[in-house]
Amino acid sequence: MDRHDVIILGGGLVGLTLGIALARHHISTVVIDPADPDKMLAAGFDGRASAVASAPWRMLEAIGVGERLAGKGCPIATIRVQDGLSPESLMFEPSAEDGALGHMFENRDLRRALDETARAAEGLTLLRPARPVDVERDLDGVRVTLDDGRTVAGSLLIGAEGRQSPTREAAGITVARWSYDHVAMIASIAHEKPHGGVAYEIFYPTGPFAILPLIDGAEGEHRSALVWTVDKKHGPAMLALPDRAYQAEAEKRMGGMLGAVRLLSPRSSYPLGFHHAARITDTRLALVGDAAHGIHPIAGQGVNLGYRDVAALTEVLVEGMRLGLDPGDAQLLARYQRWRSLDSFMVAASTDGLTRLFGIPGRPARAIRRFGLGAVQRLGPLKGRFMAEARGETGKLPRLLQGQAI
Repeated sequence: MDRHDVIILGGGLVGLTLGIALARHHISTVVIDPADPDKMLAAGFDGRASAVASAPWRMLEAIGVGERLAGKGCPIATIRVQDGLSPESLMFEPSAEDGALGHMFENRDLRRALDETARAAEGLTLLRPARPVDVERDLDGVRVTLDDGRTVAGSLLIGAEGRQSPTREAAGITVARWSYDHVAMIASIAHEKPHGGVAYEIFYPTGPFAILPLIDGAEGEHRSALVWTVDKKHGPAMLALPDRAYQAEAEKRMGGMLGAVRLLSPRSSYPLGFHHAARITDTRLALVGDAAHGIHPIAGQGVNLGYRDVAALTEVLVEGMRLGLDPGDAQLLARYQRWRSLDSFMVAASTDGLTRLFGIPGRPARAIRRFGLGAVQRLGPLKGRFMAEARGETGKLPRLLQGQAI
């Protein structure tokens, strides 16, 4: 029987980051994931990209992942929010001293950097592909039996398997959830004009339309990722459009601001929904990332919310173990619950509220929204609060989010 301090079920962007962070602080950790990493890393660019806010980016640098992402991310210099193509917009432009609001990465580059860092991390064991067939948790510890008959034991189990987390379901944790009856269409495009590091969030009654800056391609083409929200019943028809028609519709939605566009990746879509676990801990169990909460991509905070979980849980466990506590100690899990539950709920509630506000049709609602955007643009303190949220710098910041080792 292999024994570790922490067992992580799920080796995605959040689960693998947590494993690296814990191992960096000398906590023996194993990551178990059913996906074959070679197949995941061999996949071509599928159009999916993630915005890593400035605070989580400091964490990635602190745990050694940042150096493997050098030159692969596009700094987000400005975020522009507007209602339709109205000239009235809200601009988040940090000072030169504050630096970029975050960085845009292709998901495959994030996965590769995490995989390389994890393979080289001392004290981190990777079991991939491996599928848990039985999980036992009690006051004495955690035991996970794999499909090949091996058993892994530990003091704490982490559920990081995503939105449909079987670990969360097995723990009987209640989840509030609903569907937005929309789908997000994902694609990567080349465009005629440079984006200047500007991320656009354009709100239409049918849903938000985001243009997220990527670094220029190998041949110098200007590139961006599109996250295009449409009504669920229109999703199949939009995906079936010929490339030329899709590109023309995208240019129309963009108001021609980036010139002619050309598809660079296959188009895909996924349903949009909200879920939030009533609690994120149980006996010798903690949830992170989408296993704990899933939000609308309206503000690009999905993976960043998970990275906040990683930073807080790592700090709780490192400090607790230095005091001689077991990583599965109820006191440590209670501290993690208190630290993350309110912050994650407030972010989730805010994104849900924005989604509903900008989805209200009609001229009166549009006039109120545009007035509100203009008001926030002119009110420095309120605008600063929104910018801090975009950076992931609100609330009590764990040291990793400040770029400090624990």
